[in-house]
Amino acid sequence: MRIPPSRRRTLRGGTAAMAAAALVALGAAPALADEPEPDLGVGTIAPVKGVQAGSGFSTPLTFLNKGAEEVPVSYVTYAVSPGLKAEETYKNCVYYTVPSYDEMPDTHVAACEIDQPLKPDVLYRTEKPLSLKALDSALNDDLRVTIGVVAPDPDAGDSGSTEPVPGTGDPLTLVEERPATDADRENHPESAASTEVTAANTADFGLTGAELKGEAGDQVTASVEFANKGPARVQGKSGQSVTHVDIRIPKGTSVVKAHGYCDAVTETHYRCGTSQSWVDVDGGESYPLVLRIDKAVGRTTGEVSFSGEERPFDRNAANDTAQIVIDTGKGSDTSGSSGSAGGTGDPSPTAGPGSTGSTGTTGTTGGSADTGGSTTGGAADPQTAGSGNLAATGSDSTVPLAGMAAAAVAAGAGIVWAVRRRSVARAH
Repeated sequence: MRIPPSRRRTLRGGTAAMAAAALVALGAAPALADEPEPDLGVGTIAPVKGVQAGSGFSTPLTFLNKGAEEVPVSYVTYAVSPGLKAEETYKNCVYYTVPSYDEMPDTHVAACEIDQPLKPDVLYRTEKPLSLKALDSALNDDLRVTIGVVAPDPDAGDSGSTEPVPGTGDPLTLVEERPATDADRENHPESAASTEVTAANTADFGLTGAELKGEAGDQVTASVEFANKGPARVQGKSGQSVTHVDIRIPKGTSVVKAHGYCDAVTETHYRCGTSQSWVDVDGGESYPLVLRIDKAVGRTTGEVSFSGEERPFDRNAANDTAQIVIDTGKGSDTSGSSGSAGGTGDPSPTAGPGSTGSTGTTGTTGGSADTGGSTTGGAADPQTAGSGNLAATGSDSTVPLAGMAAAAVAAGAGIVWAVRRRSVARAH
């Protein structure tokens, strides 16, 4: 599933708040042509690797005033993903959480007032390295640090942030390191810097199939479940499904309606993505597929498996596959139009193999969607479909006219859903 423009990942937390407040301040202030703008930079932050889940760690931070004038007061903000938190709090900082929004997970933010002048062309560092903790759910997390001259506003943009709580420890202070060199200026290019924090942890992705009964001509719903059994939360690449699930339907059946996060690779093979680019502990997805029993062939089985993304954190392969089993009894083909293995002809006229628009609850937490709307395209190679954006797969190029109409209706419903979801998020 490609992410529509209305669901693009939005920069949130302290950085977004700082940017919004800065725009308001600039709009209200009179233009001073001769007054230079502050030019502050954050030093490149080295990646943190192999931290033990449940333990603390620290990272040094440096800052540089690249402007020509002294900056009397500045604001340092650091934000971490859900697997991390501040281990030590500083009394000149306030701490709050920005909840999940669109494709952005929860963010824990610390906004700190640095009430000391920053001289031009002098390198500064934190008096002590920044103290953080990797939670039991840590795995692949991130840290983002910004510096500016406008106080961040936790309520900017109606983000629904938690109430800011002042820190209690010693203040976060900066100390002069040395006069800046050309290398220092290159190492502090922007007012924000990010780094990855990886923990030595595991997560168990598991699949559950379904076992059903029916006769030729019946429609049955097979719900495939994907779950993250932890202990780690898994954050994937921004804007992409955290994993993909391949579903091959049982012999003698055809798909009447697929879940919104599933697209057809062939008439008998569907690939399903995730609603977000992360999956929390005990989170996941449910993929209900409505199948029509076209031909009674006794006990018939379809295979379910993971595909695409590597999962080095998952050391339990026992639950990486599952089955859809349907006991169809014994009888004859009542449709004469099975598009699956064991029959030939067109699929059920109620929907094409790439039709979407079904709804289904997801198992994700932290703001993941409860309904899905997908897009379908031309025929796709099973080896390449589903390799990019959230739940992105291909669809069969022989979709009948009725299936195309169903897909159009589903696309319209997806637009309404996306607008409604954004409206609800802003209302909260």
